[in-house]
Amino acid sequence: MARAKPTFALKRVVRFEQQIAAHPDIESQGAANPYTSVNGNMFSCFNKEGHFALRLSEADRAQFEEQFKTPPFISYDTVMKEYVNVPDEVFFSDELFRKYLDLSFDYVRSLKPKPTTRKPEK
Repeated sequence: MARAKPTFALKRVVRFEQQIAAHPDIESQGAANPYTSVNGNMFSCFNKEGHFALRLSEADRAQFEEQFKTPPFISYDTVMKEYVNVPDEVFFSDELFRKYLDLSFDYVRSLKPKPTTRKPEK
């Protein structure tokens, strides 16, 4: 089955895929709206408008919001409370993107794994 294409700028998706490919422990998921997760907990995603977000700890989130003055991340008319809206200044910087992706990944790995809803393969 063909993978659905995102409805937002392809350059953002390509950039995301490049950054994720450089991190051996992270795998991109999702078709129309790419995201990453570990142990059933999502930690990065795009919304349908093409804005990108990272899930950060409370301390990292406060520092990020103060430094970059970002608005809340909204997806499907819901404010995503643990997520920060990633500005282009971070999204298109190799160093900053990796820094905050690593912080996000480390934070989510510290959370309790969510039980899977998938049925075991035979």
